[in-house]
Amino acid sequence: MPNYTALITVLAILLYFYTGLAVGMARQKFGVAAPATTGNPDFERAFRVQMNTLEWMPIFLPLLWLFAFYVSDVWAAALGVLWIVGRALYMRGYATAAEKRGPGFGVQATACAILLIGDFIAIVARLAHG
Repeated sequence: MPNYTALITVLAILLYFYTGLAVGMARQKFGVAAPATTGNPDFERAFRVQMNTLEWMPIFLPLLWLFAFYVSDVWAAALGVLWIVGRALYMRGYATAAEKRGPGFGVQATACAILLIGDFIAIVARLAHG
C-alpha cells in the first residue's frame, strides 16, 4: 500500500485548498468581487498562484502515483515533498513579485520531470521484461 504517496497527495490537495482560501481573502482585501479575475495586481498574483497550481495538479498527481506503483512509494513521496516545497516557494515568490516566481516553479517542474522520466523508464523496462 503506497501510504507515503497517499499522505503527500493529501498534503498537495491541502496546499491547493489553501491557495483557494488565499484567493478568497485577496478578493476581500483588495475589493475584487467575483466573478472578476482582474483589478488589483496583488489579487491577480494570488489568483494566478491558484490557477497555476490547478494547472499542474493533473500533471503532478498521475506522475506521482505511477512512480509509487512502478518505482517506489518512498521515492515518490520524497519527490512529492519536493513538488510541494516548490509550489510553496512559487507562491511566496509570486506574492512578492511576478519575477520572483521562477525558483519555485523550477523546483516543482524538476520534481515532475524526475517523476516523468522515472515513470517512463520503469514502464518501458517492465514491458520489455514481461
